[in-house]
Amino acid sequence: MTQIPKKIKTWQMVQPSTKNKETGEVFPGKIESTEIPVPELKSGEVLVEVAGCGVCHTDLGYFYDGVATVVNPPLTLGHEISGTVVAGDAAWIGKEVLIPAVMPCRQCYLCKTGRGNRCLNQKMPGNSMGIWGGFSSHIPVPSLDLCEIKNRGGIPLANLAVVADAGTTPYQAAKRAGLQPGDNVVVIGIAGGVGQFMGQIAKTLGAGTVIGIDLNEERLGRALKYGADFIINSTGKDAATVLKEFRTICKTNDLPNFGWKIFEVTGARGGQETALAMLGFTGKLIVIGFGLAKIEYSISRLMAFDAEIIGTWACLPEYYPAVLDMVLKKKIDIDPFVETRPMSTIRETFEEVHKTGSPARRIVLIPDF
Repeated sequence: MTQIPKKIKTWQMVQPSTKNKETGEVFPGKIESTEIPVPELKSGEVLVEVAGCGVCHTDLGYFYDGVATVVNPPLTLGHEISGTVVAGDAAWIGKEVLIPAVMPCRQCYLCKTGRGNRCLNQKMPGNSMGIWGGFSSHIPVPSLDLCEIKNRGGIPLANLAVVADAGTTPYQAAKRAGLQPGDNVVVIGIAGGVGQFMGQIAKTLGAGTVIGIDLNEERLGRALKYGADFIINSTGKDAATVLKEFRTICKTNDLPNFGWKIFEVTGARGGQETALAMLGFTGKLIVIGFGLAKIEYSISRLMAFDAEIIGTWACLPEYYPAVLDMVLKKKIDIDPFVETRPMSTIRETFEEVHKTGSPARRIVLIPDF
């Protein structure tokens, strides 16, 4: 059995990103390697030894773009976590687990009406769960919402960290969209960290046609092997041009021009403008990606088209076992989409991902303190 540490080793954001009110310039935060006390665990809590923590664009928003965390720094970022329980609730000790990216209170109106993924009292590692986050050696969390990992075969435990957000967020989005077998789907940003799983999940849930849109031709080609039936490279194209190519695909392949479910994963202005342009009769636009751009749109089009725009946030913990089962049974393939690095590279990794916008694979940092 792994020894319970005397201290938690962690990469802590000691200073948040700041913004010059006059110029609008944003200065990135500061992150340091440090040690923090192991808290006294309360009833219903466990201490998880972190196997891996994924790097999400939400983390970069806190660190680079001036998006405020609920708990003020110093705190540890990271919410996409897999690991092993080493202390606390006896029934969990020794088990390998996923930690949900958001853990609802289970008491409020939203929780009791099936919307606990957006519980206003939720706990999110690296944001609203005290100083605790995933870019650490260990993390204390409630045991109630943990997802046990059984029979993972040859999949490294660290790699499964991506299921805790990048894999489950698209599943929640599919549920919000009411995705049914035979539905036609567009994934804008299908080559990115979340989009690559959105395409696979849509297909696994029975989507009739999946069209993937992105900027990278090589990764779009990869998407054809993992969920996409057709692809559109949107490099250098405005929304009207992409829409024209979409309509050509529909006409050529006898696909309808109504009822499409469009998942916008990029959060970028171009992706959002394209998604709005493509939203047509009885369609649904599901907004997954986060960005700071403001888009002008005539909302009367929703009335004319009898269409919907839906926001979606994180994933209910009760959906985690279903997504994990898809991964373990290879209905969703994560191996080609994960890259692991030592956690000591966190500064360089953050900067790289912030500059490139969308790495070819989801990066998971493995503790190496």
